[in-house]
Amino acid sequence: MNDAAPAISVSANAAPAMRPSHGRFFILGLIAVGTMINYLDRSVLSVAAPQVSADLNLTPAIMGIVFSAFSWTYAAAQIPGGIVLDRIGTRITYFFSVSLWSIFTALQGLTAGFYSLLACRLGLGVAEAPCFPANSRVLGVWFPQHERARANAVYSVGQYFGLAFLSPLLYWVTAEFGWRALFIGAGLAGLAFAGIWLMAYREPGRSRIANQAELDYIAQGGGIAVTSAAADVEKPKLSWSLGMRLLGKRQILGASIGQFAGNSTLVFFLTWFPTYLATERGMEWIKVGFYAVLPFIAASVGVIVGGLASDIILRRTGSANVARKLPIIAGLFLAATIIGANFADSDVVVIAILSVAFFGQGMVNLGWTLISDIAPVKYVGLTGGIFNLCANLAGIITPIVVGFIVAGTGSFFFALAYIGALALLGAFAYIFVVGDVKRVEIE
Repeated sequence: MNDAAPAISVSANAAPAMRPSHGRFFILGLIAVGTMINYLDRSVLSVAAPQVSADLNLTPAIMGIVFSAFSWTYAAAQIPGGIVLDRIGTRITYFFSVSLWSIFTALQGLTAGFYSLLACRLGLGVAEAPCFPANSRVLGVWFPQHERARANAVYSVGQYFGLAFLSPLLYWVTAEFGWRALFIGAGLAGLAFAGIWLMAYREPGRSRIANQAELDYIAQGGGIAVTSAAADVEKPKLSWSLGMRLLGKRQILGASIGQFAGNSTLVFFLTWFPTYLATERGMEWIKVGFYAVLPFIAASVGVIVGGLASDIILRRTGSANVARKLPIIAGLFLAATIIGANFADSDVVVIAILSVAFFGQGMVNLGWTLISDIAPVKYVGLTGGIFNLCANLAGIITPIVVGFIVAGTGSFFFALAYIGALALLGAFAYIFVVGDVKRVEIE
């Protein structure tokens, strides 16, 4: 009796189990804002292009070179950027990346001619290279596997949201204050965000916004490096040969082919889409501006749908293979429907088809979640760099191929067929090449 009393007393007064905090959602908000700024800074030149070309006496051919310059250095810097990320960590890499690309954005507002503008675009491409590999690493360490697809959708929608909904503001700033003010203002906004990032971001084990219950929740769900001890382990040795060995793994190779295919659809919409509407479809420019927003809205929805569907499937089936690959494959098949625009007469039907295709491309963005699931723990940054390099080869190849097709045939018919065929290639890569969605092991 007397021995039992204290036990009853302790049980009655036992502290309730600590509930997990939600610090990971604050981190998600940070990379969502960073991604939106990233895409705005790389695309703001398209808004200012008419004034820039007039003031600096740049011909359309020269402007084409300026536009393409970003993709050359952006693609080339992916693997080095991933190596830097793995060597010095997410916090410092992201800070320097945002700071440098913001400086190059602002410097474009001070350019006096072709060469200085070209140099700024080349620098911008190098500086932005670590952004998406860093985002992938953040998801890997801050989110359990069953939440990563939704988290990926939330931050990724920023790239479409900014282009779809903030363009009117960018055009207004250009009209009211001039193109130089647009670049300088965008650059200053990026520098302000870089300071916020440096103050706010920490790895989970070093962060003050995540309690131990949240760290345990992340770790139990497959999160990596969630303790301070994990951040202190010996830095991995990296080499170009290691990058080739990673690319030789079927999961990484197949996903990279698929992302290249899906990114080709995105690049078409970022480059040739307005020209297609104006020349092939004969739309007035004001009408082009109205219709051009709709596919971007559809793509934003596609990003969210792909992420939600993937996590729901994962919870219900427990199969990462089905949950990650099925939405991406479906998205690539939807992207391939862009070919149908060749056979439609109504402008409304054409926009509907293109919106469906871009919706599908939005779902393909789930590939970044798959990469965070399969990347070797020590080489998340390098794997993300390889993946993004392959994806962004589309930024170099697609505009050139489409341009040659249109110049040679006087029509977009075979250009849209090319985009659709690549989407089908990506779907087959996920079906036959990727294999099991599991973390790759490499010595």
